[in-house]
Amino acid sequence: MKKVAILQSNYIPWKGYFDMIAAVDEFILYDDMQYTRRDWRNRNQIKTPHGVQWLTVPIKVKGRYYQTIRETEIDGTQWAKEHWKALSQNYRRAPCFPEIAAWLEPLYLAEPPMLLSQLNRRFLEAICGYLGIKTILTNSWDYPLSVGKSERLADLCASAGGGEYISGPAARNYIDEAAFEERGIKLTWFDYTGYPEYQQLWGEFTHGVTMLDLLFNRGKDAPRYMRFVQS
Repeated sequence: MKKVAILQSNYIPWKGYFDMIAAVDEFILYDDMQYTRRDWRNRNQIKTPHGVQWLTVPIKVKGRYYQTIRETEIDGTQWAKEHWKALSQNYRRAPCFPEIAAWLEPLYLAEPPMLLSQLNRRFLEAICGYLGIKTILTNSWDYPLSVGKSERLADLCASAGGGEYISGPAARNYIDEAAFEERGIKLTWFDYTGYPEYQQLWGEFTHGVTMLDLLFNRGKDAPRYMRFVQS
């Protein structure tokens, strides 16, 4: 039974995001959805000696115009050097920093894409490659999109040949399970609880920061601190 997950792209997301990718056969980036400000699409958190700090990719917002993630443009290029500077300053003492920096720094110093969706995918693919996650990444616009929140997700899963849909637990608040039952698709809720702690820089342990924190600190041992079930 093919497993499918559908989620909006995030900027250098936390470990749970990659666990969901690893748990399915196809992960559909749902970037036809509306871009929302002050969300995870264009920002994430790192740890510093002064507490948690946001790294935010500046974007161009077109006023009240309905703007999808897919069409959201990045505003300028200077942010990339600033983000890498922040990462290197705060993680250079981490045990695996040199190993991760060898492939991560060029991603920041190269010319960034113009679109946020493309940027997010660049980092998702690089991190999945390092972790050995072989899940296929596709885009929601690779498939026909139907009307209705739950119906659209169920139809996307069916179009991808999925027999099981893996969803984050927060979606319980809005998903209509009947839409999946009608299409013969099994609906499974992903569990983000019970993550073990690892040796982390800068004070009290924090789970919800970017996946880069785990990579800088644990490198190739990162899957030991994740679910990491590759289907």
